[in-house]
Amino acid sequence: MKIGIIGAGEIGGTLTRRLTALGHQVSVANSRGPKSLADLAAETGAKAVSVEEAAKFGELVVVTIPQKNIPNLPRDLFAGTPDAVVVVDTGNYYPRQRDGRIDAIESGLTESRWVAHQLNRRVIKAFNNIYAEHLLKLGKPKGTPGRIALPVAGDDSAAKAIVLKLVDELGFDGVDAGTLDESWRQQPATPVYCKDFDAEGVRRALSQASQERKTEWRGTANSPGTFENPA
Repeated sequence: MKIGIIGAGEIGGTLTRRLTALGHQVSVANSRGPKSLADLAAETGAKAVSVEEAAKFGELVVVTIPQKNIPNLPRDLFAGTPDAVVVVDTGNYYPRQRDGRIDAIESGLTESRWVAHQLNRRVIKAFNNIYAEHLLKLGKPKGTPGRIALPVAGDDSAAKAIVLKLVDELGFDGVDAGTLDESWRQQPATPVYCKDFDAEGVRRALSQASQERKTEWRGTANSPGTFENPA
């Protein structure tokens, strides 16, 4: 599969490494430009490109940048990208630690629905609840007892099926987590967040989630701070 990746941080870099190792053609971009990705490209065989090129590269595009930077992407970024191309959002909203206050999310909009509005594009929510190191190292063959499972949410069943298949290729069981408006079940501070549950555990955790955003995960007048000193 031809896959574009926008963002080369922990999750973006990990997906670049894993997906190229699986034989996928990957084009990767970040905000600093292709030259800054020379080492990652040399290591993995991925092609370093511009953000615009990554958005138009292939059959699937992963957007994996800080939530606060989503509005900085061109509003027409996906205007020339065919509707059949799947767009995956891996992001999380960290108001006190990094992103500052985003009023629409504070008012109840799910994080990925907000991203979809910003990108003017349907998205699938995935890869947001796992540590990058675990994504890199803990994939197991299908059928392995205790295989880690990852929730995948979205409104397009065909697009979701493609992402679920990719999750399986990466060594994890995919769990259909419902529509994009139900993706609050896998946001930070929910029972499934940063847990290495198997498929049954993921389904149970999703069912136990509360839609009310905990106080420590809401923005304040002083937000943002840092991950070490949240505000």
